[in-house]
Amino acid sequence: MIGKLAWKNIWFKPLNTILSILLLTASVAIITVLILVEKQFEEKYQSNLDGVDLVLGAQGSPLQLVLSSVYQVDDPTGNISYDSVKVWMQHPYVKKAIPLAYGDNYVGFKIVGTTPDYIEKYQAKIAEGKVFEHNFEVVVGAEVAEKLNLKLGDTFKGTHGSAAEGEVHDHGEYIVVGIASKTGKVIDNLILSNIPTVWQMHHEEGHEEVAENPAHGEEGHVHDEEEHVHSAECNHDSHESDMTIDEPNMEITSVLIEFKNKMGVFMWPNIIAQNTKMQAALPTYQMNRLFDMFGVGLNALKYLAFGIMLISGISIFIALFNTLKERKAEFALLRVNGAKKHQLLLVVLLESILLCTVGYFFGTVLGRVGIVLLSKASESDFKLGFNPMEIIWEKEGLLFGLTLLVGLIAALIPAIKAYTINISKTLANA
Repeated sequence: MIGKLAWKNIWFKPLNTILSILLLTASVAIITVLILVEKQFEEKYQSNLDGVDLVLGAQGSPLQLVLSSVYQVDDPTGNISYDSVKVWMQHPYVKKAIPLAYGDNYVGFKIVGTTPDYIEKYQAKIAEGKVFEHNFEVVVGAEVAEKLNLKLGDTFKGTHGSAAEGEVHDHGEYIVVGIASKTGKVIDNLILSNIPTVWQMHHEEGHEEVAENPAHGEEGHVHDEEEHVHSAECNHDSHESDMTIDEPNMEITSVLIEFKNKMGVFMWPNIIAQNTKMQAALPTYQMNRLFDMFGVGLNALKYLAFGIMLISGISIFIALFNTLKERKAEFALLRVNGAKKHQLLLVVLLESILLCTVGYFFGTVLGRVGIVLLSKASESDFKLGFNPMEIIWEKEGLLFGLTLLVGLIAALIPAIKAYTINISKTLANA
């Protein structure tokens, strides 16, 4: 009976109720989005860092090098000599070195030249087909296969640079020989080939990149006459004319390094900077810097959300307090008909709790709708999606508790007034 009465009382003044619910919904939605995005963002970025202690690449912004090489969300800083970097890849400190070469994309998805170690690094399995063995054979990530409906044996031509609207190559057709399993990591949105494929794709045009040339797809990129032009036509059935990994004077984009001896993490950045034209970026340090910069904005949004929640609490208090004045006679009659003091107190508290519960419910729903929209935008720009259906019990439970606490505090004074109501005086005035 108390619950039914409380629910009816909530809608005694519907405009006040709707305002309180809207404010609560907005604050809960913002905090829900921040909780889910923060957790999933850090998890995804941390999982992609596993097995990468250092990134070797061209000089420039170390953060840009990490973002482009580890997360595939930025243009590379340039190219480096493969002959020079091989010395460092074979260093006794190095446990594993994975070279990467960029240049083209297919419908906005990067085509990355690398080795099978890259697939192992992300713990991806070959769900269908096999790993690339020959030039122009590719393994496509699970998201790429799903979104572009690619299957084993399909062929396609790449687009120059990183933009989907770039110039389509009129030669060098790729063939899908493998489809990787879904990992939830960056590999899901990549098309992988061996490194000679990237070299051959551009050298068959009769051009090469000079040492200081910007990376493929960047402004100012120039091709010069290449002395290693292969006159034979690219054919997937004949690999006699294919370029190999042993080609001299070639370039790659970067190398992902994992150390046996972690002393390399501290020593290499200075040694590389002083003795080569490359740079060694520490991905953990760079990502911590990025999170620190993001943290300012996230905290500002949290403060905004808690501010809105505080305003909603004040709104609930005003609504209950004003309504109580108009319902004093009703409460007095309830007492005359046998209602106990604590029952009146519970009615007022329950009204506030119901308001907060409804606000919290709509807030979590709206927050997850926001995650869906945010995920679509981030997948389009950064190939990074979020799961709106994940429930973070601890933090969302605390948020629910905080929402109820705001409601209880807001209802405290009106509830006490209902508890201490003077029956005879109230009925006489009525």
